[in-house]
Amino acid sequence: MYIMPWEIVLTADRGEFSDFGGSSVMGYVACMPYRLIPRIFMDKLFAPPVSAYKDGRAVFAPYPLRKLEASLVASGFSDVAVVPPEKIRKAVNEKTKIVGLSVHDPLGLEPVSFKLSMIFGGGKTWTAKFFEEFGEEIKKLKEKYHFKVVVGGPGTWQLEKERPDWVDVLFVGEGEVDFPILAKKILDGQDVPPVYYGRNPKADRIPPIIAPSRGEVQVTRGCPRGCRFCPVTPETFRSIPLEIIKKEVEVNVKGGWKNINLITDDIMLYGSQKLRVNHDALVKLFTEVMSMDVTIATFPHISAAPVRESPRTVKAIAEIARYDKDRAVAPVVGLETGSEKILYKYMRAKMFPYSPSEWKDVILDATAIMNDNYIYPCYTMTIGYPEETDEDVQQSIDLVQAIIDHQFKAWIFPLPVIPMGVSRLRDYPFPVMEKLPSKYWDLLYISWRYDLKITRDLAVVITWRIKNKIVRNIIQNMIDKIFNNIENIFWELKETKGKKSLEFRNINLNTVSGVIWSIYQLFRLSAKP
Repeated sequence: MYIMPWEIVLTADRGEFSDFGGSSVMGYVACMPYRLIPRIFMDKLFAPPVSAYKDGRAVFAPYPLRKLEASLVASGFSDVAVVPPEKIRKAVNEKTKIVGLSVHDPLGLEPVSFKLSMIFGGGKTWTAKFFEEFGEEIKKLKEKYHFKVVVGGPGTWQLEKERPDWVDVLFVGEGEVDFPILAKKILDGQDVPPVYYGRNPKADRIPPIIAPSRGEVQVTRGCPRGCRFCPVTPETFRSIPLEIIKKEVEVNVKGGWKNINLITDDIMLYGSQKLRVNHDALVKLFTEVMSMDVTIATFPHISAAPVRESPRTVKAIAEIARYDKDRAVAPVVGLETGSEKILYKYMRAKMFPYSPSEWKDVILDATAIMNDNYIYPCYTMTIGYPEETDEDVQQSIDLVQAIIDHQFKAWIFPLPVIPMGVSRLRDYPFPVMEKLPSKYWDLLYISWRYDLKITRDLAVVITWRIKNKIVRNIIQNMIDKIFNNIENIFWELKETKGKKSLEFRNINLNTVSGVIWSIYQLFRLSAKP
């Protein structure tokens, strides 16, 4: 079958270029060390490849690539294609001048990946493995066809200190304004710097996508809170105009996507000014989107403070979206710490309009409000600041215990502080297991023990988006049986202060015997009693 080569090809490795079987939750499996998850499971269950048209273009693609595609077309480029990694060899030839590669976690250094690698014996995560393998393929194609490789995306910071030799340009920042300018320079044969910085366009200057994006539609960009550990800076906050949002919903619907994911760093800040909830703007957003005969399947982030500030808004959007016990949402929420000292130094605006001393009440009240409206928060914590003591971590343990004592439906994930490239902590050292506060392991244990219970209780909620009914049933049936064993692992990590993780270093399930054993366990665990 002939597949047309393209002048500009936009792509990503499999760790990003998948719909994860219809449920983004499955994508977190790629954050595990690759030796612990057989490739066949990644290919068939957790990160299956996407389909493509006869000319090589992806039927659907990650949202950042669709945005770049739209910005190039709006700037007058016509010979552009978004291509899945499996089609890259047939989508390029001598005609190809630019391959743009989006990266999210190319070295496995994002907080979730770093933590899971650390507690399960180290080694490359699947996110890093996918990037490494795809990079080798891109390098070979570049040597043959001599195109330029531009790498951008939220994970670019991981490559700044040691840029791969096959990468010509690291593109740092947003691409809608400056990526087309860079592309023209390359096509014109001009010299370009090894690092290129993109400016932040105003919201009304961001073109809408022109092809399906897995149902993803951005409603806000950036965050105005300015937490020091976060790479998202206050200067980047914008609410996307409703007419652009509706155009992107329509594009996805025409592409067969009726489950819409509202991309945001905090859904409660849509249309806000100075961190205050804009009730009318949010109600209008949800009402207008739902009127397009779609389901608002999820929004990835929400913050506790605005939930507490405006419970009527939470109730309104949940009712408009028709969330219920079988079709709830589980957005990520920053819990961060229970220490007033750490809150005040590193995230002073996190709890606005409240004070750091009110944080516990903010969290408990917000969790109750969310649960009442079928929103089950995935709380993330940041542990391991230089001046953080066991006393600070104990305050975090007390806060987590309060959530548990109230029997709220919430997950809690204590993550090590990562010096991400554009955050104000970028010069901090990476965490090492031996230097984490000793009570981190107590916090990890009580959190994960409760997480396992909540996951068993809400298995239907976290798997309802999985498109393949067989896969959905297998995973639902596996959860309870597997998690009974995992709890023991976290108990031993607690008792050994993390040293238990060293025992996992030599486990490799990507050998022939490991794959056979894993497949046998899959069928055994997924079999109904």
